[in-house]
Amino acid sequence: MMKFRFRRQGNDPHREKIKQDLFAFNKTVEHGFPNQPSALAYDPKLQLMAIGTKSGAIKIYGAPGVEMTGLHKDTAAVTQIHFLYGQGRILSLLDDNTIHLWEIVQRENRSHLVEVHSFNLPGKPGIESTSATRVTVMLLKLSCELLALGTEGGGVHFLELPTLTLLNKSLFQDEIMQSVPEEYKCGKSLGPVESLQEHPQDSDKILIGYSRGLVVLWDLNCRHVDNLFLGKQLESLVWERSGNSFVSSHSDGGYMVWAVSSSNPCTHDPISSTIPYGPFPCKAVNKILWRTTESGAPLVLFSGGMPRASYGDRHCLTILQDSSHVTLDFTSRVIDFFTIHCTDREKEFDDPSALVVLLEEELVVIDLQMAGWPTVPAPYLAPLHSSAVTCSCHISNVPPKLWERVVSVGQQQCPLQDYENWPICGGKNLAADPKQKELLLTGHEDGTVRFWDASGVSLKPLYKLSTANIFQTDCEHNDSLTQAGEEEWPPFRKVGCFDPYSDDPRLAIQKISVCKYSGKLVVAGTAGQVIVLVLSDEKSDHMIDVATVDLLQDREGFTWKGHDRLPPKSGSVVFAPGFQPVVLVQCMPPAAVTAVTLHAEWNLIAFGTSHGFGLFDYHRRSPVLARCTLHPNDSLAMEGPLSRVKSLKKSLRQSFRRIRKSRVSGKKRVVVNSPTSKVQEANAQLAEHDAEVTPVQRRIEPRSADDSLSGVVRCLCFADTFLRDGTHHGPTMWAGTNSGSVYAYALDVPSQEKFSEQSVEALLGKEIQLMHRAPVVSIAVLDGRGNPLPEPYEVSRDLAKAPDMQGSHSVLIVSEEQFKVFMLPKVSAKTKFKLTAHEGCRVRKVALSNFTSVSSEEYSENALVCLTNLGDIHVFSVPALRPQVHYDCIRKEDISGIASCLFTKTGQGFYLISPSEYERFSLSARVITEPLCRVDVERPHDLSAHSSSSPLPTQANGTHRTQAESKAAETEGLFDEMRSALSSPVLDSPNSSADVTLDTTGELTVEDVKDFLMSVDEAENNYRNMTEEDGRPPGILIN
Repeated sequence: MMKFRFRRQGNDPHREKIKQDLFAFNKTVEHGFPNQPSALAYDPKLQLMAIGTKSGAIKIYGAPGVEMTGLHKDTAAVTQIHFLYGQGRILSLLDDNTIHLWEIVQRENRSHLVEVHSFNLPGKPGIESTSATRVTVMLLKLSCELLALGTEGGGVHFLELPTLTLLNKSLFQDEIMQSVPEEYKCGKSLGPVESLQEHPQDSDKILIGYSRGLVVLWDLNCRHVDNLFLGKQLESLVWERSGNSFVSSHSDGGYMVWAVSSSNPCTHDPISSTIPYGPFPCKAVNKILWRTTESGAPLVLFSGGMPRASYGDRHCLTILQDSSHVTLDFTSRVIDFFTIHCTDREKEFDDPSALVVLLEEELVVIDLQMAGWPTVPAPYLAPLHSSAVTCSCHISNVPPKLWERVVSVGQQQCPLQDYENWPICGGKNLAADPKQKELLLTGHEDGTVRFWDASGVSLKPLYKLSTANIFQTDCEHNDSLTQAGEEEWPPFRKVGCFDPYSDDPRLAIQKISVCKYSGKLVVAGTAGQVIVLVLSDEKSDHMIDVATVDLLQDREGFTWKGHDRLPPKSGSVVFAPGFQPVVLVQCMPPAAVTAVTLHAEWNLIAFGTSHGFGLFDYHRRSPVLARCTLHPNDSLAMEGPLSRVKSLKKSLRQSFRRIRKSRVSGKKRVVVNSPTSKVQEANAQLAEHDAEVTPVQRRIEPRSADDSLSGVVRCLCFADTFLRDGTHHGPTMWAGTNSGSVYAYALDVPSQEKFSEQSVEALLGKEIQLMHRAPVVSIAVLDGRGNPLPEPYEVSRDLAKAPDMQGSHSVLIVSEEQFKVFMLPKVSAKTKFKLTAHEGCRVRKVALSNFTSVSSEEYSENALVCLTNLGDIHVFSVPALRPQVHYDCIRKEDISGIASCLFTKTGQGFYLISPSEYERFSLSARVITEPLCRVDVERPHDLSAHSSSSPLPTQANGTHRTQAESKAAETEGLFDEMRSALSSPVLDSPNSSADVTLDTTGELTVEDVKDFLMSVDEAENNYRNMTEEDGRPPGILIN
């Protein structure tokens, strides 16, 4: 036999050049709110804000579109950050006690953040222990030439800037204690340094506050104590602008104002002492700011201080001025805050204009100049997870009319949504205006759908749709309770939009489908609710039509044990301008909807659950079709999500049994003509020819027909194609299930004039059963040229070329294990690619995207983009299914990230790197959305010149690695990861994603967890095949 038949062909240089012009992988920007923020800073001259995180990232923000990210080499939490005033430099302190200096540098006409120095404070032998030199506070002098470090041992050390050189002028407690009278000594030790503040009028003097209550005004030049102040246990200090007084906050919930006078060098009597929320015990005032105003009374802002018994669990920040008193009540912890105010020394008053508060889960900005201190909407850093994200949908090339209408209804919803007054406006956005508008829709656990402007770097909120008002829930009762409590003391005001608690978990949105040309939207939820909405510019008061579709079709032996349906409201409901519901379709049993699709031109929606799928005519408000897909052994489908923990364990037990069976399957006698025997026979033949076949293929075990949840409908699609015969085309609907079944229905859709008279009819045309019974992930029909069919209305409105109806159509069916193209109408196999056999992975997400060449806008190709359970992205040509490129994108352990991934039609993608952040990436060499900004700075001693050739910093999530690096690291640590995975406590944790039904993506399946808990044998197979494939060039697969 001629072995050369199986050898791979060499590279075609012309094709490789085309690939380079079409495909390129880049992680471009992180949308949303940084996960676990831990530090905050602001530069009033450059008007830039910096946020540090617990993962070691520093993110800089200015005007919308001005963003930079730096990542420390070691994954340690950033505890403090400070700007060097006006220099474009940042100092960061990590919890490993290291100090790092960063610079904003210009490369290729854009700004980047680069680390240039680091420093670790050494302990002095015999004087200071390691813990004593732990830095508790940093003071950056306004001259930016000196850095003072307060330590846990009570010492103050000084570094020269920008070189971070330790100066021999450290100040220890012994030197201070010599100048302190006996009655002012707080025991043998003054405690750690809690605060360092530079004198606002005399830069040679600093205020040193010790935790036990002693505050010292120290002269740096004379090394002399000018004043001593003795108060209670200290939390923070702040100077009054003139330097004649300062304010201290304390652990008992109070603050004190102290006069600084040379005539009274020692005092323990403040000018005033106040406990705002006393007299009962209060929590500590963690930080206080005192700002003078031209209008007279100073503005006092402090965090904490709440009555310990009544409101000790509240996260609050208080604003006081004269008789005005507001207690801002947040839903997450206050990390830090600052005011934007006048910093010109020649001016007499601070006159603060805005308050910026960094919370654990969001950023809140308060306008301090407008009456009532209202909130300022943020053009970026939106908390995506204000309610947990459960699904998402992307719309490319949004028509201008739809865009204007969505923006208009959003502005009516939030009249203050004007970003012109955004105070953090430093830097310049160099990116050109996007050529087309993009919408990102996110479904949430509380039943809301949020519309975001995803056209550029800043993800801006446009409009929020709520579905809870359609149903009878407990929301109204909770609202009345909240309003009743607003008149109590303290004067609480709810601020921020982060609200992790859902009134009813059944409201959670599972699937979204949009028609961008007709303004119709379909959202489907956890309790089997499918809602059809239409965009309206006017307010409406109407009843919602309700229809019920029984998907069990009187199937005997099945009893639903899960949650009840959501009861719809009776009578008319008032709806604001925006998307308004016209019909509610209730699936019975009320299981979570797993697939939904809309065809606005035919007035049809299709939906599927774990029990079957249905087809509904929303124009006539009538069901067209209901099909049960349950297998006789599908008992788990009837238990509902509350029994998922039990079902998960059972499913894992079954998968391990299959692994054991597969090891001894070769020894058993095979029954002829069974589906399993055919697979084993094929595996035997494959084993015989392993030596001859160059591409490595793994054996695939057939899935049992009685697998749990085999009836789950995974995908649905509409298409105008050939199903009955090769000469007459017409509307069709396709459905794919978890057991590898594909159902194709021919639809009889009346013309638009007869929609109201005739009903739609559906007739089963084809039924396909994939041999390995692998779940069907996606179905798409291709025209005679191999192109995807256009969307509804695109052809009739001359927005796209008409599909080729002369050549024979084909259908692309993507299962978890392979891609296969069938010719229509005979459904004969044309070509296929066995992904699991070749690559040892399973399909998780797929999309058909269009890639335009970077060399010529006239040349483009359609391609199939696939994300696997290992976090890899593969791109295949369509319809030939030839591998084009292959990239590492998401860590294979990041189950939530893989489940949340979303591809766009232009070759970009999004996935959640944390509950609050989307990572945006691009597979296209032409379509890239990334920060392109410039911050102009003037600074002495430019340190970054020598490091101009150093590599750019990695992304904040640490996953931005080259293909070769990631493959080497993955191979090296593969066995350790797999062994730890098998013994991982992920299944035992009550908070693990495996046990949570309504998770952050709404799409985690048992298969995802099986992938994570893969056996060591499978790991060895992957390792062996990686070793065999090391000869390939990284990022490119050979045709």
